Amino acid sequence: MRPSGRNLSEMRPISIETGIMAHAEGSCLIKVGGTHVICSASIEEKAPPFLRGSGQGWVTAEYGMLPRATNTRNRREAASGKQGGRTVEIQRLIGRALRAGVDRRALGERQIVVDCDVIQADGGTRCASITGGWVALRLAVNKLMAAGLVSADPLMDHVAAVSCGIYAGQPVLDLDYPEDSEAGTDGNFVMTGAGNLIEVQMSAEGATFSRAQMEQLLGLAEAGIAELVAAQKAAI
Repeated sequence: MRPSGRNLSEMRPISIETGIMAHAEGSCLIKVGGTHVICSASIEEKAPPFLRGSGQGWVTAEYGMLPRATNTRNRREAASGKQGGRTVEIQRLIGRALRAGVDRRALGERQIVVDCDVIQADGGTRCASITGGWVALRLAVNKLMAAGLVSADPLMDHVAAVSCGIYAGQPVLDLDYPEDSEAGTDGNFVMTGAGNLIEVQMSAEGATFSRAQMEQLLGLAEAGIAELVAAQKAAI
């Protein structure tokens, strides 16, 4: 039995509310169970220096967690003068994931920055950030298209992410914090709407896992991604 009482293949409730920030070109609040993330997309009409003159654009991401997003207060990273290693790793993952679904030449020489701010954490914050970040990105690109600033849609497909793992010896979909903290195997799957893999992060957290178990987790992830993509479509 899962701590939440969910079935092994059951996602937490998903909701995506768009347009929550007045000034961002795209924004949403994504809720996956108890994990809540504000995602915004900001368009900058210039490419990073390393891309100038290339005819290509760029999508990047920044990630942060509010001090009381968890059950104890975390110190603001700004107070220490630098980001922690976990934060840097997660925001690089978000940026890589979102860029995988973008035709950067169609985007043109501009940059879109996707900010993901966790206001409440209950496991799977990076996955929720990728899923919600894509919605914010989609809304920002819609504005570019409506203004005639791009001649073709730069977004090639949906991008979403979900966690899976082995909890109490059973493969489970969409780990919440109690499961994530005790899982024998923990994995994050980033996929397109068509079901193609972008990135897989998996590790044994105390017990090794078999190829058969990995394939079970992949099957669960595919089903979870389909639900997330449906939620993205409903939101936009």
